[in-house]
Amino acid sequence: MKYLEAIGKYFIMIWEVFKKPTKWRIMKSLILKEVDDLVFGAMGIIIFISFFIGGVVTIQTALNLTNPLLPKSLIGFAARQSVILEFAPTFTSIIMAGKVGSYITSSIGTMRVTEQIDALEVMGVNSLNYLVFPKIIAVMMYPFAVAVSMFVGITGGWVAAVFGGFAPSGEFIKGLQMDFDAFHVTYALIKSVVFAFIIATVPSYHGFYMKGGALEVGKASTTSFVWTSVVIIITNYILTQLLLG
Repeated sequence: MKYLEAIGKYFIMIWEVFKKPTKWRIMKSLILKEVDDLVFGAMGIIIFISFFIGGVVTIQTALNLTNPLLPKSLIGFAARQSVILEFAPTFTSIIMAGKVGSYITSSIGTMRVTEQIDALEVMGVNSLNYLVFPKIIAVMMYPFAVAVSMFVGITGGWVAAVFGGFAPSGEFIKGLQMDFDAFHVTYALIKSVVFAFIIATVPSYHGFYMKGGALEVGKASTTSFVWTSVVIIITNYILTQLLLG
């Protein structure tokens, strides 16, 4: 019953976010600030991890293709499929859940502890719209980060293959072009939009409805990361079944 109550409370929160909107003049500046904090602020770690993930996938694929009859182009094919279908959208989302999700929970939770949210509500402001809506709009730019992650991951795979001596550049690029299906990129971007909404709202829920003091803010951040990751993984399974099944 506790989990059912939390799920119901979460969907009520989503409904409240879109009611009684804040004036656009104020909302515009809030959205731009959130874009800088939530998306561009996370690009460094996304690029760093994507590059090395692409390299690791390529090396592991090359080391397992021991049959000399198998063409080296399969290394590029496997790296492309792994990065585009799973590592770029899903692995990056888990990273964002840790970095961005924890930031969202702690910032909103701190406002709850210091009674700033109560002050907003006393002034007649829809606090959920004021605090959560800019974050939802900002993370809708998250597919851009996933697209960058795809490019950097495949580049990392190419660097690992060529400079590691696992495959010539031409063979790796041939593998990248082999049986390419553009819908796989569309599928990854659709997933990233859904994951972005989860990353913006689940941590906001844990921050907005938390109770206690500074210690509870830290606990809420940890809990929000766990539940955001769980929801992303379950949603990933459902979307994969619906879109590729």
